[in-house]
Amino acid sequence: MKAESTVSSITPTGRSKSLGFWKSAWLRFKKRAVNRIAFRFIVFLAAVALFADFLAYNKPLVCKKGETIYFPVVADYLADFGFYKWEKDLINQDWHEMEYEWAFWAPIRYLPADIDYKNQRVMSPFAKQRVSSWKRWHFMGTDRDGRDVISGLIHGTRISLTIGLVATGIAGIIGMILGSIAGYYGDTRFQLTTAGMILGFLGIVLGYFYGFQVRGLLLSEALAKGPMAIFPQFLLSILILCGTTALFIQLARPFKNVPFLGKRRDVWLDMIISRVIEIFSTIPTLLLIITVMALTEKRSIFFIMVIIGVLGWTGVARFTRAEMLRTRSQEFMEAARSMGFNNFRLMFRHALPNSLASVVVVLTFSVAGAIGLEAALSFLGIGVPDNVVTWGSLLRASRSSLSAWWLSVFPGMAVFCTVIAINVIGEGFRDALDPKLRHEQS
Repeated sequence: MKAESTVSSITPTGRSKSLGFWKSAWLRFKKRAVNRIAFRFIVFLAAVALFADFLAYNKPLVCKKGETIYFPVVADYLADFGFYKWEKDLINQDWHEMEYEWAFWAPIRYLPADIDYKNQRVMSPFAKQRVSSWKRWHFMGTDRDGRDVISGLIHGTRISLTIGLVATGIAGIIGMILGSIAGYYGDTRFQLTTAGMILGFLGIVLGYFYGFQVRGLLLSEALAKGPMAIFPQFLLSILILCGTTALFIQLARPFKNVPFLGKRRDVWLDMIISRVIEIFSTIPTLLLIITVMALTEKRSIFFIMVIIGVLGWTGVARFTRAEMLRTRSQEFMEAARSMGFNNFRLMFRHALPNSLASVVVVLTFSVAGAIGLEAALSFLGIGVPDNVVTWGSLLRASRSSLSAWWLSVFPGMAVFCTVIAINVIGEGFRDALDPKLRHEQS
């Protein structure tokens, strides 16, 4: 059961056709030219990120050497997953110097980490470059190590968009779950017996003790090893905490007929979750990331995405809570409740889908914030590993060469245009989903 706001359009036969909520919002979004431009720009960046290896690569996309036809890009993908093994005489070969029957190359013949020793010391795109052919020209110059800037921008697009989307996805999942629980149940809709509250509190204490205190040394060692070691251990500690709490609450069932211990009392879920939101909102994200990265021996893109996501869910939770408070008392919710649906279905299949309009806007702005934060971390040198080229790491290279304007202009414009485009899309969806504007335009 779902309540939708629709608009009508006239078909060629003269009949009125009702459009769905999201389709009508999309039509209103496209009416503004600036929204269309921003959306197309993000689609372009997504295409660049998806096909980065076909736009900038140091091997032919397809070539014929002797009697054999090679697909080096595909072969490298398969080799990374263990499904292919290169011939020994091709592993350390410079593919630029090899002779082919024919070869089809990417437009940019460099990977971000490739060093052109003939064009080191920050070569300008307009300077006289020492290249064998114009096809190997550095169209946006090089950094002081001789790495191609445009190749770094192309592959950095994949890193930046991935971090923005994954971090926002993590924040969205956490925020929507906690915001839905707080908004739907409030302080009076979830009850436990007195015995359940007492044993539940005891379960939280014991779960925290066994999950985090007893396993503290193991968690510290895993944190020092890196994200692939710490997150399974951290999730296990969370499961111990939740499992112990749930088990102790179930142990309260025999006391449900005892006069005092069996009395049902309200659990203030809204107040508790709201206080947790306020606590996380006061944590300085940048400072915490710097602290965590200082404690770990290995830096990882996955680590950065998770930290940004774990700390960025509070805004999503606030908006989800506010929308759930509005939605839970509407008529279609009362009808669904009268049909005997359980709270889980009411919350996540009826209330939450009708509360996503404002949440989508918040998630859009969160993507821009995550991209900007990653660029700031990489600029400071505490973000992704040194061998990974991102827009922020390209900007960091400009600090040692202030006269190399191309090291700051091109990556800076990439970050600026991406963040502005995402913010324009967010504002466009906010206007398209606004109830007052929907009423005026319908």
